Amino acid sequence: MNRTIVDMWVGIFVVAGLGAILLLALRVGNASATFNVSDTYSVYADFENIGGLKVRAPVKSAGVVVGRVANIQLNSQTYKARAELAIDKRYQFPADTSAAILTAGLLGEQYIGFDAGGDVENLKQGSVLQITQSAIVLEKLISQFLYNKAAEGGSSDKAAEAK
Repeated sequence: MNRTIVDMWVGIFVVAGLGAILLLALRVGNASATFNVSDTYSVYADFENIGGLKVRAPVKSAGVVVGRVANIQLNSQTYKARAELAIDKRYQFPADTSAAILTAGLLGEQYIGFDAGGDVENLKQGSVLQITQSAIVLEKLISQFLYNKAAEGGSSDKAAEAK
């Protein structure tokens, strides 16, 4: 009898552990956001570079999640990435709202941040945001910094040789 009680408790802990791992996997993969059944409307934003932005990434305004990235495609004519944003119908934004790809923390996940404009008309289904800011790519910043430092070093060497 004692052995069966121990086996029962081990089984309960194993099931609880598997449930916790499943919950953690859903949280990490943003799968919990896909269960949202509220009505949305789609707006589009074109970016030069989306960095590490992924489908189902949050769309935030003032730190509040107001939608999700529904789809990302490359426009073969302009060679820009077009992100389809599913915005909750409870949130209405002016037509001149701007969108920027931002990073949560130093190396965190990327999301789209909305800055509301001042237009009297609101975004509608299928609207395209006119003001966008692409993701900051760390590799480009580092290479630009190194290029500028190399250019400074080369010009100071020439000035020293002229003296």
